[in-house]
Amino acid sequence: MSGKEFDIIVIGSGPAGLTAAIYASRGKLKTLVIAGEEPGGQLTLTTDVEDFPGFVEVIQGPDLMVRMRKQSQRLGAEFVDGNVTNVDFSSTPFKVATNLESFVGKTIVLATGASAKWLDLPSEKKLIGKGVSSCAVCDGAFFRDKKLALVGGGDSAMREALFLTKFASEVKVIHRRNKLRAFQSLQDKAFSNPKIKFIWDSTILEVLGENKVEGVKIKNLKTNKITDMKIGGLFVAIGHIPNTQFLKGQIDLDKKGYVIVTDNTKTSTPGVFAGGDVHDWRYQQAVTAAGAGCMAAMDAQDWLEEK
Repeated sequence: MSGKEFDIIVIGSGPAGLTAAIYASRGKLKTLVIAGEEPGGQLTLTTDVEDFPGFVEVIQGPDLMVRMRKQSQRLGAEFVDGNVTNVDFSSTPFKVATNLESFVGKTIVLATGASAKWLDLPSEKKLIGKGVSSCAVCDGAFFRDKKLALVGGGDSAMREALFLTKFASEVKVIHRRNKLRAFQSLQDKAFSNPKIKFIWDSTILEVLGENKVEGVKIKNLKTNKITDMKIGGLFVAIGHIPNTQFLKGQIDLDKKGYVIVTDNTKTSTPGVFAGGDVHDWRYQQAVTAAGAGCMAAMDAQDWLEEK
């Protein structure tokens, strides 16, 4: 397929990218999905998914992504499991290079998503999806009546902590500093919630447990005292990084690196569209990403027809 031209190239294979591929292929567009070397997006790190419409029974995140991929392939989408290394959006058709080969596309849908920031602990990585999570809205309901810990001190961390109090018996917020960075209104809500307690000037050294989270080892950064705390789950809320490094200089990005869109999916380059967490820093849900992927594909098709 190297050098082959497509009507639409979808970069990314999470809910946004695969939904875009489904709509583009069904619209009879010659569609290529550059899925990445680790296809499926953040849902591949999630076990039980209860909030994606259409499934009476709980579905596993990786299973949902496999189903969406097979659906888009049945409709005609082609796939390459490589990472994009370089793009040229200066003229049409657009050029996209991967670590394997290069392609050209009449339109582009950017759906590379955003990656959660983690603590970079081996014990944390081992237990992601087994009690370690980066999304309270996604996974909070699985921790009913459990004592939880949450790492972070910004706006998203306080929103996550407040959401978790709907299910948890207690939420311990662990923060490196002695004050929060969140908006004052969010701080006031967190401080006044009896289920939320704060552990200041502290960091996590290790997540305890073999097959599930059983506790954390905490170090106080002022006293160097190390203590173990029993918990039933750990939520990491220290932010996300949009996967847009390869786009710098090609389209407009905001100061955090998210793609700037107008009219729902249009980027600063005509013919290049975006959908999902690559531009949506607020909702970051599978269903909103899927909806944005649908809109991006339809906008791309309209643009092609107008051209």
